[in-house]
Amino acid sequence: MIRTTKRHVLGMALSMAFLPLTALADTEQFSVSMLLAGQIDDKGFMQAGYNGLVAIGDELGAKTSYIDGVAPEPELLAEALRTLAADNPDLVIAHGGQNNQAAEIVAAEFPDIKFVVVQGAVTGPNLSSYEVLQEESAWLAGAMSGLLTQTGVVGHISGIRVKPGLKGRGGFYNGLMHTNPDAKFLTIFAGNQDDNELSYRVASQQIDQKADIVFTMLNAGRNGAIEAMREHGVKQIGNVRDWYPDHPDVFVASAIANVSIAGLQAARDVKNGTWQSGTITRIGLDNPDAVSLVLSPDVPDDVRAKLDDLREQIIDGTIEVSVDYDGPELKP
Repeated sequence: MIRTTKRHVLGMALSMAFLPLTALADTEQFSVSMLLAGQIDDKGFMQAGYNGLVAIGDELGAKTSYIDGVAPEPELLAEALRTLAADNPDLVIAHGGQNNQAAEIVAAEFPDIKFVVVQGAVTGPNLSSYEVLQEESAWLAGAMSGLLTQTGVVGHISGIRVKPGLKGRGGFYNGLMHTNPDAKFLTIFAGNQDDNELSYRVASQQIDQKADIVFTMLNAGRNGAIEAMREHGVKQIGNVRDWYPDHPDVFVASAIANVSIAGLQAARDVKNGTWQSGTITRIGLDNPDAVSLVLSPDVPDDVRAKLDDLREQIIDGTIEVSVDYDGPELKP
């Protein structure tokens, strides 16, 4: 199921808050452009976004283009979005919540083009956001960590402080507290998603404090954390995709949040005329192709059964996933 939340645009009449729901004429070639504030081969979040763009071309027959490798600074992101919009595509997708501010600015400059932020939190008269709920699979990952930790110390590592990352951290923490309220939680936002020397250092810092399971929300910088954990026999939980096949000696699970589905769904909605501006569409555990916790074969059956039960409780609303965290943070 895909859940959509409508947001009215302040200062505008209701009739202007949503673009007309008209499908593209069959004679027009559908065109989609994407901005990726990172590397399309990072084996993580940015590559998933790029995979979504490839799927848009394959499934929808769309003409596609993209810009990648842009530093996550609002001015640079805005300039890249302007470059994409200048070609007048039907849809511009800004992949990542770091684009929130830039997308609001540039969407206002190009009112006839539809804009979407993946993992975003912004809306406008020609702007919507699509969010794959990383916090739901992260909550389950935290719950699993609470059941499996031997030292009672569990860690979390991320790079930049974007809203989806903060929500993922909060979900993980609250899942941990649900199954093991006495556990010690270590967390850091190191400031960079792609720096392997940095991730090695901060992972080693948490290992020195006895963390035996660490949840990483990184992009191209994940290899440094993998190396540190391999050296010390510490288990890692990945995100975005399943990391166990690549490093079975390190990964105990992966908190899947297949963000490629968000961009693809947005493009489907635009092409078939169901897309609405002024909305945030949320995709969670009730869509297992998008959000799930994938376990390594080493996870015991009793833990698997407990996690299956917790998953169902999240889906049916018995458990409300909190993303709040106001505890201490480590420094890089």
